[in-house]
Amino acid sequence: MFFNFPRLIFAVLLISAASICALAQFPDTEPSKEDYPKTVKETLAKGRIDREKKDFQQLIERGEEAAKISGEISKSFAKYNKFSSDDQKKLDRLEKLVKKIRSELGGDDDDSVEDKPSSISAAVKTLQDTTGNLVNMIKKSTRYSVSVTAIESSNALLKIVRFIRFGS
Repeated sequence: MFFNFPRLIFAVLLISAASICALAQFPDTEPSKEDYPKTVKETLAKGRIDREKKDFQQLIERGEEAAKISGEISKSFAKYNKFSSDDQKKLDRLEKLVKKIRSELGGDDDDSVEDKPSSISAAVKTLQDTTGNLVNMIKKSTRYSVSVTAIESSNALLKIVRFIRFGS
């Protein structure tokens, strides 16, 4: 059996060109959002709005949980004048909640130097007030706005929690 290499190369090129032309006939598999029917666009918009409402409600719930935890910590410290291991766990949980709130508000770490509380008892008193202020700022805002004062309150609250946890 004898192969004619120029004919074989021509046949391979012809088959490759035909397959490329055939693939070019198919449209893109990923339609753009402008290509969607109006009802699909409306459904996508409603889904986005529902997610935003749910996210904002969760933000408020986290704030209320943080206020509850700070109240429990304040009561415990007022009663025993020290922190139990349960209180330490609550401080950890409070710190995580406030970090989550701050990140959802669009804030990040604040390196500004503020006055540190003079003592642990002063920090505990400030803790509840600052948490209440944070929750009020969150509730006053909308899911469309970014509250700079809420971000500042969350940063101040984190500093207070760290002061209580680490004493510095």
